[in-house]
Amino acid sequence: MLRMPEFKAPDFTRLKYTAAPRVKTVPAPADGVLPEDFYATTIYPEFFKLAGGWTLIENARMDCAAVVKGARVFAVEARRVKQGDAVVVGRAEDLSNGVCIVTDGFCAAERRASQAFAFRTERSRETASSQDYDRLCDILRHDRDRGHIVWVLGPAVDFDRNAREAMAGLIRNGYAHAIFAGNALATHDLEAALFHTGLGQDIYTKEPVFNGHYHHLDAINRARRAGSVGKLIKQEGIADGILAACVEKNVPFVLAGSIRDDGPLPGVISDVYEAQDAMRAHTIRATTIIGLATQLHSIATGNMTPTWQRVAGDVRPVYFYTVDISEFAVNKLRDRGSLAVNSIVTNVQDFLVNTSRSLIPAFGAAARCRLADAARGEKRAVTLGAGAKA
Repeated sequence: MLRMPEFKAPDFTRLKYTAAPRVKTVPAPADGVLPEDFYATTIYPEFFKLAGGWTLIENARMDCAAVVKGARVFAVEARRVKQGDAVVVGRAEDLSNGVCIVTDGFCAAERRASQAFAFRTERSRETASSQDYDRLCDILRHDRDRGHIVWVLGPAVDFDRNAREAMAGLIRNGYAHAIFAGNALATHDLEAALFHTGLGQDIYTKEPVFNGHYHHLDAINRARRAGSVGKLIKQEGIADGILAACVEKNVPFVLAGSIRDDGPLPGVISDVYEAQDAMRAHTIRATTIIGLATQLHSIATGNMTPTWQRVAGDVRPVYFYTVDISEFAVNKLRDRGSLAVNSIVTNVQDFLVNTSRSLIPAFGAAARCRLADAARGEKRAVTLGAGAKA
């Protein structure tokens, strides 16, 4: 059972806080232009001293301007700042600019024994992940009904039948409130539904199919002819896969386009800032985010996600996981400012199957039945082969 860490705000009655000056603001000189020495927001909870006291920022996101509106402060992307907006200035981190950054608000609950020298303090393929799985599953159980869970998916999720079924099962069982992906994830999910292939390979046997390299293009073409992904799913009677589960459960999926996209599918957002806005609508609410085998989309999501969230008036942590077979990929997100990310080095197929077995007992039972059926089929094939040879 997850015990949500309690946020400990500073004691603003202490002298160093009461003696600190109020924030200074300067009007934005033009739309999308910030004044010199503007303050840039971080991933941590930030309090700003206004006339009424210390105020926690809203719509938190790093690398934004802090804009004061009455008795409230908002994190606003520079491109959204309007001429005349009251932008906080001053870059000191000693309260002299009226800003208090709380980097250890959850540390009391999360503190572990530490020492000056120790082995294996970073994540690698040798890092044990059993506790990580258990903790993540506890978080997902908690946030299914009391949070906002966002998955960031790369196309590798589609290339294995069991992984694809596992992700669809998580969606159908309430463990996803939004999906972020690109054209590729959606295209190959539809390809798998229509042709049982991923980039032309059978998603179970991995055997290449003749003319299989046409399949993803055919899937895009059918979707464009239908007019939308939802209409294609209905027309073709698609009942399996990630997108079908999203449509069935009314889970929104944001598909951000890329310069390398084929098609793209209808619904893919080709304007990067429109895509960012669509993603931001969910990261503002997100309490848990899991990025699977998609380096660029995970970094993009991480860069607009703070380490905390306010839910029902309480400040709680945002849990961010990134999963990839490459150590470089999972560690790169931390290098881009998402310092609180939890990394698991494994292939996403194993990750999804293991997670689903823990959260959805029926999925584990079904998987065991499929393995038993496959084993019986192989045994029968061997017996028939031996009989034929005799």
